[in-house]
Amino acid sequence: MTGLRERKKEQTRRHIAESARQLFSERGFDHVTIAEVAEAADVAVQTVFNYFPTKEDLVYWRLSTFEDELLTAVRERPPGQSAIEAFQSFLFAQPGLLGKHDPEARDELTAFTRMILDSPALQAREGQIFSGYTGALAALLGEETGARPDDIRPRVAAHAMIGVHRALIDYSRRRIVDGDLGPRLTRDIKAQARRAFALLEGELGDYARGST
Repeated sequence: MTGLRERKKEQTRRHIAESARQLFSERGFDHVTIAEVAEAADVAVQTVFNYFPTKEDLVYWRLSTFEDELLTAVRERPPGQSAIEAFQSFLFAQPGLLGKHDPEARDELTAFTRMILDSPALQAREGQIFSGYTGALAALLGEETGARPDDIRPRVAAHAMIGVHRALIDYSRRRIVDGDLGPRLTRDIKAQARRAFALLEGELGDYARGST
């Protein structure tokens, strides 16, 4: 029964989020109210808030899973692998709409990207989320390396790694809104990622390598 209950809750969460996504894509995030999302999903306003504490969470609700998976990938990396190598491998393994090239997927990704770029509220919330990623990763690196509380190296390393991720997102979004979608964009993003990680390897290549 617990499993069935959880599956039903997940179905409701996805249904509400999908209803919200359609409205946001059509009218813009800042021009849609929670009451309108509730009406589109055929649920009560309080039900929306039960699943999504803030309006922004309707867009970014999957990112909590991303953080858990990222930390697990770094924490459980093979012996001898550095933290940045584990981070790079994790990032390259992420699936997403960039891997799909049919017209419907391209239209969906373009609309979603424009929605974020047009909303200061969403961009501010995204910044908070990435700041949380950085803090969590820094805490993990500090624990693994036995860093003292006044040692800033774990946070510097975490900022560098998360910074690559954010830079790649910004780069891909500029290309997407310019209509430059397809297999070439996927290849270009991976090439940019390799160049970015190569830039960091000189200083971080051996950081936290022997801690697992």
